[in-house]
Amino acid sequence: MKLALCSAAACTLLLSSTAAAAEMRFWTNTSGQLIEAEMIGVNVPKRAVKVRLKDGKEFEIAIDSLSTPDRAYAKEHWAALQTAPATPETATGGISDAVRNGLPPRYRTRVSSDARLKSILEGGGTEEMEAAVLRSLAGFKTSQNPDGSWARANKGAMTGFVIQCYLGHGETPESPEFGDAITKGLLYLINLASQNPHGLLTENWMGNKGGAGTYEHAIATVAVGEACVLAGAKSLPGLREAFQKAVEVIISQQTKRGSWTYGGDAIVYNPGSGADLSLANWHFQALKVAKESNLQFAGLDACIKRAVNYLDSMQTRDGGFGGTTRDAHYNQWSLSGGATAGHLMLSGQNTPAAAKGIKFIDGFLKAEPPDWNANCNLYCWYGYGNALSLDGGAPWKEFTRTVMPQIVAAQEPTGGFKRGRPNWPAADAADTTYRQALCTLILETFYR
Repeated sequence: MKLALCSAAACTLLLSSTAAAAEMRFWTNTSGQLIEAEMIGVNVPKRAVKVRLKDGKEFEIAIDSLSTPDRAYAKEHWAALQTAPATPETATGGISDAVRNGLPPRYRTRVSSDARLKSILEGGGTEEMEAAVLRSLAGFKTSQNPDGSWARANKGAMTGFVIQCYLGHGETPESPEFGDAITKGLLYLINLASQNPHGLLTENWMGNKGGAGTYEHAIATVAVGEACVLAGAKSLPGLREAFQKAVEVIISQQTKRGSWTYGGDAIVYNPGSGADLSLANWHFQALKVAKESNLQFAGLDACIKRAVNYLDSMQTRDGGFGGTTRDAHYNQWSLSGGATAGHLMLSGQNTPAAAKGIKFIDGFLKAEPPDWNANCNLYCWYGYGNALSLDGGAPWKEFTRTVMPQIVAAQEPTGGFKRGRPNWPAADAADTTYRQALCTLILETFYR
């Protein structure tokens, strides 16, 4: 809404003769124009103050156009608003009821504190687990790099993970408490994609440079995709385009077997006939979000079908997914969680293959119960949690009873988590950001 402001001279009589309401005040821009309105919030991405007139009409004023005193007032009053009792919209990360009702089903439980708590309690969790998530999200605000990223290495993946943590809690760029951090993080990813001609969400996009860039791209694609879904028509400039291109890369780089791998010459991906189940497990999530976004992607359905067929080809007689040699790297004991979750996400139903996967995971966790001080394989726990929660049976509640309290107990006052002792080095989470993100995402599984 555009509104013409009166000049300072024309408003002199108004100022001297009208008593402002309790929270109504006169806002002055750099040209000396005035308007009487109440501040109701801030549009962080647009750097604008949200105000409401006496007649109830609402609009925004660019912060940079305000006078110095008014900018100071906006900053001070915004801090007060954040400590005020939550309104329906501030309690849902800046998402209104109308937007929430239009979201895909699995997102709706994220954006309401009541729905989150209901999901936690129904899943056998406790309020302490939600409190741990909030401490972690607050901690991420303090560890963000000046450029909007997180961590020191593999910033595309680590930023993607942290953004997923925020979005998993229903927070968006409109969120009163976390909106600024989310916006900066998403802008970092958007800018990252613009720095190479392929739209890859990683600094490690070049060929012959190792395989980390493929993992980074998939993880960050999930982040920008979920941001698109939650933002609706309010997405940040360039966000939708970055997601569109990122998914197109994933579709085009799928191998003949239906998986993904690295080692290409031009870019890090190698769309030959190879396969990598560990890498594929991250890509399944990106395909799911692409489907939920309702954007049009040529070849998406065929890509999903090939991915499910690949999963079927990787299932063992035991019901797990992966190799059957326990000491080998790509084995069913470490990869079945992500693969079973992928089957459930992409097939859209509890197929016989997924049911066998759940049975295998449940049997393994009973035989070797998760222990923070003995087999703290967070990479694996993350996959197990996703699969078991999607299934929703008794094994899921057993997982919440045995794993979640250990994660809560390992949290530090800063929001991070102490390092556990893994018995499989590849599933360790030595990096503090990576560890904090995995722990947070596991705790959010109830509603994420």
